[in-house]
Amino acid sequence: MARRRPPEDPVNHERWLVSYADFITLLFAFFVVMYAISQVNEEKYRVLSDTLTETFSRAAIVQPPATGVAAPSDGLPLPIELPVARTGSGEGDARSALPPELLRVSERIEQELSTLLDQRLITLRGNQEWLEIELSSSLLFASGSADLNNDALILLGQIAAILRGQGFAVRVEGFTDNVPIGNAPFQSNWALSAARATSVVELFIEEGFAPFQLMAAGYGEFQPIADNHTEEGRARNRRVVLMVARDGRLRPALPVIQAAPAEPSEDQPSAS
Repeated sequence: MARRRPPEDPVNHERWLVSYADFITLLFAFFVVMYAISQVNEEKYRVLSDTLTETFSRAAIVQPPATGVAAPSDGLPLPIELPVARTGSGEGDARSALPPELLRVSERIEQELSTLLDQRLITLRGNQEWLEIELSSSLLFASGSADLNNDALILLGQIAAILRGQGFAVRVEGFTDNVPIGNAPFQSNWALSAARATSVVELFIEEGFAPFQLMAAGYGEFQPIADNHTEEGRARNRRVVLMVARDGRLRPALPVIQAAPAEPSEDQPSAS
């Protein structure tokens, strides 16, 4: 008897279509998700844009932080940071801030001390009321000393000759860096800065200034104009500043503030 052969299943040559369809479905889903993500919510975008605009607009008008230079305690304002230009397009604007009498002084200093100005060892600033003459301490004093050197005598003599006899008052201010000092004459940078300012005042008196036209002030290390963490910054902070007052006043004229006298009590006899 012949053996019965099992029926053969027909081979399906199109099974790849199932995998292909799954792949196409997944790819379609992927692009749908990507499209959905790419859509911008206009309302949220507008809110974000307005917030950023408002934030940066405020930042544009915020004043920068102070550099550590403050008005002195006697109530007189410091000059604005307006260097007296010697060359360049800003010369007219800088000079226009000075009244004629201070302008003449600045021009003479520029003519006679041009080399030191070019080397930034002397800096001029000013406004309508004040002319500031900033001198590097390296021009005047040895390190840790308040004794004027020979070159300082000549330099300050030139400046005194320019200022003398014009009715100006001069406030001499001493400044140091933040390196501690503890030698025998000076126990602090306060003492050193005050002594240096006093040395300049005494020289100006010898040069013909009346004592009432002069004032000495020491600020120590507490009014820096540069970073004390670098040698260059410390060198800039070691300085003597001559504040030339146009109106000849070193201190403001203030009205007297006085309380009304108390009325005598019934059991206290009045002075009569």
